[in-house]
Amino acid sequence: MLCLNILLLVKDAADVPTVAAHLTQAMRGSRAEPGCLRYDVYHSQAEPRRFVLVEHWADQAALDAHRLAAAYTTIYKPLVMPLIDREGHPATLLGEGDPPAGARS
Repeated sequence: MLCLNILLLVKDAADVPTVAAHLTQAMRGSRAEPGCLRYDVYHSQAEPRRFVLVEHWADQAALDAHRLAAAYTTIYKPLVMPLIDREGHPATLLGEGDPPAGARS
């Protein structure tokens, strides 16, 4: 399983409603894709320009297919990405799979 946490910061506060609408639409499409185990979009209450995406994909092939699918290619990439700064964080879900790097057994 691949886990991604993606931090988004909307460049212009005036674009927050537009980004929120596009992310909601992209989330709905992404959740229907094969291999999507989780796709959640969070809007920060403390920092209104901040959104967080939490994605879990069955494997690299599912993630690769997602990046070719309509939600990514027709919504996220062309309509959201120009309006945001993005910071991706591939992550390990604790309690799942391998222990974190440096952990002792």
